[in-house]
Amino acid sequence: MKIDGRRQGILDLLMEAGTATVDELSARFDVSRMTIHRDLDQLEQEGLLRKIRGGASMQASGQFESDFRYRQRLAGPEKQRIAAAAASMIGPGQTIIIDDSSTAGGVVKHLAELRPLTVITNNLAVIQELAGTAGITLITLGGQYTKKFHGFFGLLAEDTLRSLRADVALVSTSSIHGGSAFHQDQEVVQLKRLMLKAAARKMLLVDHSKFGRPALHFLTELGAFDAVLTGAEPPADAKAELEAADIDLTIVEKD
Repeated sequence: MKIDGRRQGILDLLMEAGTATVDELSARFDVSRMTIHRDLDQLEQEGLLRKIRGGASMQASGQFESDFRYRQRLAGPEKQRIAAAAASMIGPGQTIIIDDSSTAGGVVKHLAELRPLTVITNNLAVIQELAGTAGITLITLGGQYTKKFHGFFGLLAEDTLRSLRADVALVSTSSIHGGSAFHQDQEVVQLKRLMLKAAARKMLLVDHSKFGRPALHFLTELGAFDAVLTGAEPPADAKAELEAADIDLTIVEKD
């Protein structure tokens, strides 16, 4: 197997399993452990995985956010409940911003009943689903496509956002610590901040696993949001921190 094919195979395997050892990968692709280490070093340098002791992982850490495709597989029912609840807070005729996250992107399934709408987004999955949809005015943010986040970032996207105003921004993030939101990637943080600045109302959509997790870069205080939606009770210590920060958390329960 050629190098590019093997490295894509490693990524595909990690998409399914989350983690794998060097020995497992060596046996799977019939190459030496040293070759696998070189593959993992290159893929880590590209930001596509993180090396751990004895292997590699697609799971998030304080400095590494998972690939969009991997995150789409996680907490699916909970994210769907959160998206439905967020959609119920949107009205026909409004302009909404949807960020690059799989959680906020789930709102798309509920937009047909709210038309007419204007949707501003950098999320390629949202763009692909809404392109050509009657009653939806779609404004896409230009910029450089990032495969890992399946969206567009950089100066062009930022400049476009600075020229726009919206009724509602729907954003997610990878970490809630105390009364603040964090993310691992500073370019992602910058664009999310501009989305929040461009919107009259701001909603944070996060599944409950994000509470108490670490991430490197501060995004904003939770008090900046008009609503913080999650799909289950966060851990007791995280809930206590939210109460101490006087954050009103909306828990979208199962039917």
